[in-house]
Parts: sequence; structure tokens; C-alpha cells
Amino acid sequence: MLAYLVAGVFFILALRGLSSPASSRAGNRNGMIGMAIAVGTTLVMHGTNLVEIGIAIAIGAILGVTIARRIAMTAMPELVAGFHSLVGLAAVVVGLAAWLNPAAFGITDTAGQIMAVSRVELGLGIAIGAITFSGSVIAFLKLSGRMSGSPIMLPGRHVINLGTLAAILVLIGLYTVSPQGGAGEGWMVIAVTVLAFAIGFLLIIPIGGADMPVVVSMLNSYSGWAAAAMGFTLGNSAMIITGALVGSSGAILSYIMCRAMNRSFISVIAGGFGADAGAGGGGGAREQRPYKQGSAEDAAYMLEQAEKVIIIPGYGMAVAQAQHALREMGDKLKEKGVEVKYAIHPVAGRMPGHMNVLLAEASVPYDEVFELEDINSEFAQCDVAFIIGANDVVNPAAKTDKSSPIYGMPVFDVDKAKQVFFIKRSMGGVGYAGVDNDVFYMNQTVMLLADAKKMVEEIVKSLD
Repeated sequence: MLAYLVAGVFFILALRGLSSPASSRAGNRNGMIGMAIAVGTTLVMHGTNLVEIGIAIAIGAILGVTIARRIAMTAMPELVAGFHSLVGLAAVVVGLAAWLNPAAFGITDTAGQIMAVSRVELGLGIAIGAITFSGSVIAFLKLSGRMSGSPIMLPGRHVINLGTLAAILVLIGLYTVSPQGGAGEGWMVIAVTVLAFAIGFLLIIPIGGADMPVVVSMLNSYSGWAAAAMGFTLGNSAMIITGALVGSSGAILSYIMCRAMNRSFISVIAGGFGADAGAGGGGGAREQRPYKQGSAEDAAYMLEQAEKVIIIPGYGMAVAQAQHALREMGDKLKEKGVEVKYAIHPVAGRMPGHMNVLLAEASVPYDEVFELEDINSEFAQCDVAFIIGANDVVNPAAKTDKSSPIYGMPVFDVDKAKQVFFIKRSMGGVGYAGVDNDVFYMNQTVMLLADAKKMVEEIVKSLD
């Protein structure tokens, strides 16, 4: 218990460290130390099959290292969603194993029946784990582009979702009081598992691409609660502590992001509850409108003449791996006396903190990076707003078009800047939410149509 408590303290320190890019490396290290203590203690106390466990750990380590070395930063969000699905699936497997062989888990009474409190833990653990698994699979498919990022609205989805969730809770209650609660008994457990897998799909399918970062955070929370529930089943306090920390921190982060996006937390976790089935998409033909197109030389001249430049990065920067070139451009501008700041939207990219991670990787100073609420008022005083790969987070439709799927989401007021440079691969594409952007066609906007990395590199050469 003392070792598990120490591990829990390291997990708390890990979360504390991960709250800031400046301390994230130490936070990550504390998390690794805590997990090593927790796993080592478990092996010492319960390691009766060390050979089999060692083989399993080796296989997992090989897979983990291989994936970590091969994964691109652009694929990090779907990797996180994929890992969440594995946590959920592990909870389901542990729960079913305990249901099939409860004596091995020490959750039976003198009559050989599974104890009532353990039945509740099993039911909730399996249900939350199954929802996490299937929901994370849908998130993975959407984030990786294997499924459309637009909301998929099923007819009567709210009734179906609420009915399914109610059925899961009723079945768990029936199983808790059922006289048949021995090893493998109780058809309700199988029914709960199947329904929970189904509701995971149903909850995430209607959520659109603009809300995907919140979904990733929410699924992270679900995976924590699933681990905590299984911690009770296994009698493992480290799992309970870790699961509760992950679950609560993920829920808090989801709430903070929903508030930053002017979204209802309940509507997001309920699977797009309240979303307009007719909104969104951008699937139809768009009106051809005039726009201004410029070159790297044009951008370089205006940037070095500016007194203040605000850079807004987005997913397009991640795709092009342009963060290092962008930092070099910022350094050259600062050498010429230009004030340079970076503006990060809470949902820029495909997961919480995506842009912060990329800028930190490129060694952008932390004191130059600002959140939306801290910098949005400065666009009226800035000479150049430099948008690289962002789209939805600067789209004024969020403020003006009630039919837009991003309506109500706070966006950067780039329209107030004296000059706007917008790097985009082509005029044919739209943001992840699938809507056109009026910023493209403003009088002060110059479109730089090219690969983000190549364009920034050309700007850097022109600044020399």
C-alpha cells in the first residue's frame, strides 16, 4: 500500500508537470517512475507467473517502441485515440475474466456467488470500457481520415442513445440483485457488453470534426474511469488512484475546452445532443469568389516592415512539418526588431495541446505562445496576422452564421489585423468542419497557396 501511495504521488506530480510545456518533460518522467513503481510492486506481490507476464510485457514494449519511433506528429491524435481503445478493451477483458472465474479474483462470498458490490464494479467497468473502446475506434477512423469528419446524424439518435444507456443501467441493476451470480452466470453481463459496444459507436458518430479535440479528451476520461472500476475488481489501489486521476483530469480538461469553444459539455458527451442535423458539411458546390494571391517575396517584405506579427498555426502546419521553418522565420523577424507572438486556439489541430507540442519541438520560446483569451484583443493592434494551416479557428462564420457547424465557437479576430497572410495548399479545400472561410476573400488578405513548409522556407530565404 505504501508503494502504491508513492506511485500515486508520482502520478499527481506527472499531471502537475504536464500542465505546462516548460515542465512537461519532468511530468512525463514522473509518470514513468510512478508506473514503474506500480508495476514492480504488483509483480512482487502477485507475480506467480513471471515468465508469462514477462513475455507479455516484452511483446507490449516491442510494439510500443516500434509505434513510437514510426509515428509522425500529424498522426499523434489518432494514435492517442487508438491507445484509449486498448485501455477500454483491457477493462472489458479483465471484467469478463473476473465474471468467468470470480474465485481467482477473490470476489465471491461463502456460497460461491459473486458479491453484490463486485457485480456493480464488473458491470460498470465492462460498460465504460466497451464504450471507451468502440468510441475510440470511431474517433481513430475520423481523425485518420478513414471516416468523414462531418457529423453522421442517425434518425431518432437521442431516443436510441438514451434508451440504450437506460437499458445498460437497468441490466447492471438486475444483475446485481440476481440470484444467479456465480462463475459465468447472468446473461445480463453479455447484454451489457454488447449494448455498451453499440452505444460507444452511436455517441461518437454524430460528433463533428470541430469537436474532435474534445472527444479525444473525453475518451481519455472514460479510459480512466474504466481503469478505476477494474481497480476495485482487482483490489489494486494503484489502478484506482491512477484511473481516478486520469478520469477526473480528462473530464476537467473536456469541460475547459467546451467552455473555450462555447460548447455545452453535456451535449458533447451525449453524442452531439442538440446539434442541427442540417448544419455543416460544406459538401455542396461553393460559390467562386475573387481573392488575392501573393508570393513569398510579398510576404517577406510586409513581415519585415511590420512592428507586430501574430502567427496562428493549425493542422496544416503539422501536416507539412513546418514548425521548424516557422521558428526560423520568427527568429529572423525578431532580429529585425519585429515583435512576434504565437496564438494557439484550444482546438487547433486534432487533440488538446497539439500545436503547443509542435512549437515546443521546434524550440519556440514558451513566453511567445499565447492562448486565445490572452491574445485575441491584440489583433486590432497587430500589423500582420500570419495564418499557417489553420482554418476553422479563424473562420468568422462561427460568429455570424447560425447554420454553421462551428457557430458559437470563439475564433481569432484576424479580420481586425491590418494585413493577413493565409498559407493554404489550395483554394479547393476547407477546414476539418467542412465549411468555407470568408477570411480568404477579405480585402486585407493575401493567399499564399503552397505547401506550408516550402512557403515558409521561401519566406525565410527572402528575409536574408
